[in-house]
Amino acid sequence: MGNLFGRKRRSRVTEQDKAVLQLKQQRDKLKQYQRRINANLERERALARQLLKDGKKEKAMLLLKKKRYQEQLLDRTENQISNLERMVQDIEFTQIEMKVIEGLKVGNECLHKMHQVMSIEEVERIIGETQDAVEYQRQIDEILAGSLTEEDEDAILEELNAITQEQMELPEVPSEPLPEKIPEASPIKNRPKPELVAAS
Repeated sequence: MGNLFGRKRRSRVTEQDKAVLQLKQQRDKLKQYQRRINANLERERALARQLLKDGKKEKAMLLLKKKRYQEQLLDRTENQISNLERMVQDIEFTQIEMKVIEGLKVGNECLHKMHQVMSIEEVERIIGETQDAVEYQRQIDEILAGSLTEEDEDAILEELNAITQEQMELPEVPSEPLPEKIPEASPIKNRPKPELVAAS
């Protein structure tokens, strides 16, 4: 019932993912095998001691040869586990590299398409038109704002200097002689202060 319209969903699991999973499963089986051999080695060592105590030297010798063979198997198993882990790491790193390369490829294609849309001549033309438009707008702004030319500014400065000179001129000295004594002003009469009444 999950596939209502009979369309199969694409699996997100890639072949590389399956390979990594199989390698990890194989590694885990080898580690189990390693644990089993280690347990057997301990048992066989104890059994060889017991056989020596019982005086069965030949059986103990045969058991120690078997033990030595299993130790060699253990070494080979360890090498295989290392190889499997190295292979897993190599595959995982290669997957990362592939993603990086795919990203670079997509980015390169995108840049190529953008370069096709805009050539250097087109960019230069657009920049030139933009500068012309900015200059034209500046001229319009000057006209609308009534911007002053350099000559107008010079005339304004001259007028400002003339006004400042007029304000700094001293008044004329009177030609008539000054009176000798200044008439005294009538004294101000002291008014009685109103008495303040405390509010009750």
